[in-house]
Order: sequence, then structure tokens, then C-alpha cells
Amino acid sequence: MRGQTFVFGSSGFLFRSNKLMYDQQSLSLWNHLRGEPVVGLLADSGIRLPVRPVVTTSWQAWRQSHPDTLVLDLDTGHTRDYTPGRPYGLYYASPDTMFPVSPRSPRLGTKDIVFVLRLGDRAKVYPLAALAREPLVHDRVGGTEVLVVSRAATRTVRAYQREWLTFRAGAQADTLRDGHGQVWAVEEEALVNPVTGRRLGRVAGHLSYWFGWFAFHPETPVYGTPKN
Repeated sequence: MRGQTFVFGSSGFLFRSNKLMYDQQSLSLWNHLRGEPVVGLLADSGIRLPVRPVVTTSWQAWRQSHPDTLVLDLDTGHTRDYTPGRPYGLYYASPDTMFPVSPRSPRLGTKDIVFVLRLGDRAKVYPLAALAREPLVHDRVGGTEVLVVSRAATRTVRAYQREWLTFRAGAQADTLRDGHGQVWAVEEEALVNPVTGRRLGRVAGHLSYWFGWFAFHPETPVYGTPKN
């Protein structure tokens, strides 16, 4: 579980975090992977933050698709080291967890990186190792047909609704072809057919360590394993 990564809309709250996430209004502590306050004035309030799509990628790949993106200056005026690989580089490279974790599952390695696709109260886990072998996954989560699009080199994963369409890689980067031969653009918000204007919306999802997700959601099915 990566303490510096948020996957929820703020819904009016202002958050600060190092290893814990808390809102500045009530100082309540929030569970990162559930988006719920668990300690403090807001605990048991029933508040739950909406989940947003999150993508991890390289700066080069992002800039090619989004050349006008603004970048946060690394010269923050604070002493914390934000150079590449810091401040959690050693932790990412280690097989150990930062703290004791229970329960655990042997279905995947403790710190295997997984993509968690989230549709309302339904979720499914896609190991990055499986996505490296299968960069386009046609699947169904709950009653929704989905397409998971990934690039192993940059650990980039996005998921979209597909409405029974099947896709294959297009001739150009960030394009797909459906079963009728039509070209679709892979965009942040949707798969877009530039000829018809049809859009297939993005589905919320994010990367997580397997141990972190399993600790809070042990019932989640895992793509490519016998217990789907």
C-alpha cells in the first residue's frame, strides 16, 4: 500500500499525508483503500469518497499524449528529497513490508503489483505479471463488459467499458481496432471512435501492492487464477 498515492475524489475535504491520510477539517484518519474515515470525529459517519481512475506511466509516455501538462517543481522549499527513486526507493526494492500485515494470501507474492479495477461495490484484481503476457484483456466484472489496456514497460494500465466489442492493437500507438475494423483512440476519459463519435467510458482503477489490497478486500477475485 503506497501511502503517498490517493485514488479518491476529495468531495470537499483537504488531505495531507505521509504514511497516514487525514483531513485537515476534522483530523480524522482515513483508510486509503476504502476511502472511509476510520478514526476521529468522522468515524462511522457513513462518508465514502468516490473512486477515480488513476494511471501510472513514464513522463516520456505521458508527455507524448499530453504535451501541455504542467509539472510540479521539484524545488519545493522543503528538505524532503524528491529526486527519482526517493523517498520510498529502498522500500519498493525490498521484498519486506514496512509493518506487520495480516491476513496474507499466498495466491500472489506479498508485494506483487496489481491493478485493481473498481465498479461500484465490485472489484477485480489483475496482476501486472498477467497483463505483461496479455496487454489487452476482455473481461466481465459484475454485469459490465470491460477492456483492460496495459503497457508492461511503464506499468501503465487503464480500463474501459466495451459493450461487447472486441479489440486488437491498432497500427499506431494509443489506438485499437474493433472487430469491424474501426479505429478507436485510447484517451484518458474514454475509448473514442473519431468517425462516429462513439465513446466507451473509463472505469475506475489503480495500482496497489497485493498485500495491501488483500488485507482489506480478501474476497476480490484475481484474474488468471483458479478462484475467479
